[in-house]
Amino acid sequence: MGFRDKLTKYYQDSYLKKYGDRLTQVRGNVLSVKVEEKRILWIFYKLKAVLIVKPERSRNIVSCVYSRNKWFKKPKFMAISQGNLVIVQGLKPKKNNSKKHKDSKESITIMNILNLTTKGELYHVDGNVMKNATKVKYKYK
Repeated sequence: MGFRDKLTKYYQDSYLKKYGDRLTQVRGNVLSVKVEEKRILWIFYKLKAVLIVKPERSRNIVSCVYSRNKWFKKPKFMAISQGNLVIVQGLKPKKNNSKKHKDSKESITIMNILNLTTKGELYHVDGNVMKNATKVKYKYK
């Protein structure tokens, strides 16, 4: 095991230790997409995208938020339209015991999106993740 492998393993372990209980993913159809772009003084760009996803075999609706800030360059976001089948990978909100936070709407913070309809992804993932994601079959008992 080389130096790079040890360093990569260290970062993976520390990330899972910090966020492991909050990691989640949602697979379903997109009901709504709203993308807002703001530019401040021609040098600072803000991007905020809100997705409403209806998971397969569920009546629930999940709100997903993607936000990025960049200096000098416009942040990129993938093309998603209503009705696309997506897998959203992200973090659940932190659990707080105060009543003030229970009333607020919970949403998933997006880390990556796999669009199974157009075979696109927000951040490229090594391996054959797209092949495995499209081959998922459900077994009924």
